[in-house]
Amino acid sequence: MKNKIKSDGSITAIYKVSTESKLSRPLLGTKVPAGFPSPASDYLEGTLDLNKYLIAHPASTFFMRVGGDSMIGAGIYPEDIVIVDRSLEATNNKIVVAVYDGELTLKRLRIENDKYYLVSENDSYPVIEVNKELDFFVWGIVTFVIHQV
Repeated sequence: MKNKIKSDGSITAIYKVSTESKLSRPLLGTKVPAGFPSPASDYLEGTLDLNKYLIAHPASTFFMRVGGDSMIGAGIYPEDIVIVDRSLEATNNKIVVAVYDGELTLKRLRIENDKYYLVSENDSYPVIEVNKELDFFVWGIVTFVIHQV
């Protein structure tokens, strides 16, 4: 019986990055306190182009829409968009988009004693030990998550 990745960590759409469009927005030079309130400041630091801030390697970066709830413990929810860089090295504890048995899945990569595991960030889903007999490779590394609050 083959292990199949269930839809809990599925990717529902993949989008190529376009750096042709520019949208710079004002960036305030002061940090917003997340603790006690602070007097407001009218200091403007400059503008911020999100392409430059979020995308280090445009030719190898993609946006992907998340289709399941297996990564909610990492702050990644259904319908979020993850920014995935294919040029980065897959190392222990990185959140990755992997191809396992022909299917895309979003999981945390654990490497222990030369064994690979795909780990959900939701206790409802089991840890998947990568079976060497099945097709497996890391498609890309998640660098940022975009979700509505």
